[in-house]
Amino acid sequence: MFPAFDNLHSTLKQLPGLGSRSAERICIHLLAERPEKLNQLMAALQEAAQEVGRCPVCGNLCQGDSCAICADLDRDDSRLCIVESVNDLIAIEKSGAWKGRYHVIHGKISPLKSIGPESLNLESLKSRLHGSGIREVLLALANDIESEATCHYIQEVILADKPIAVSRIGFGLPSGGDITYADALTLRNALESRKSFG
Repeated sequence: MFPAFDNLHSTLKQLPGLGSRSAERICIHLLAERPEKLNQLMAALQEAAQEVGRCPVCGNLCQGDSCAICADLDRDDSRLCIVESVNDLIAIEKSGAWKGRYHVIHGKISPLKSIGPESLNLESLKSRLHGSGIREVLLALANDIESEATCHYIQEVILADKPIAVSRIGFGLPSGGDITYADALTLRNALESRKSFG
């Protein structure tokens, strides 16, 4: 169309879940059909950018000093579920099968994409495990090669010298499938049927 429209369209296309057609529809909706919503969206994005960030404890989204899950005193502090993304944390929470704590590592080891352990939220995991009283770690990463490599790294490097039971989510998730897109029942079955890892 023209440079400003093309720039907005190109930027929106980079967001997860938005293809070229969806990005184009959003552009047209905001610029031509509902221009009054554009300022509302910009204000909401600006507010979120200033107010929302990663929880310094677990890596979840939060507004303030910690997320709602870390602030919840009814959680089981002895159990820690390690997930790849905030989306995975939300999916597991919706299943209602986990009452422990979480740690979001924000990715997985992928040499082909030049993502090593140093790129993940693992240093804070090491600090968190030191003298924490955690007795069980659940590795709730997807069922693919990169996730498998990440799980092995966490077990061999971070958990190797700690008296912590390690289990891995697995049953009910298809090979190559993402936790984010699994339904609540499948996730509940996977969590309840976890197995010892290593």
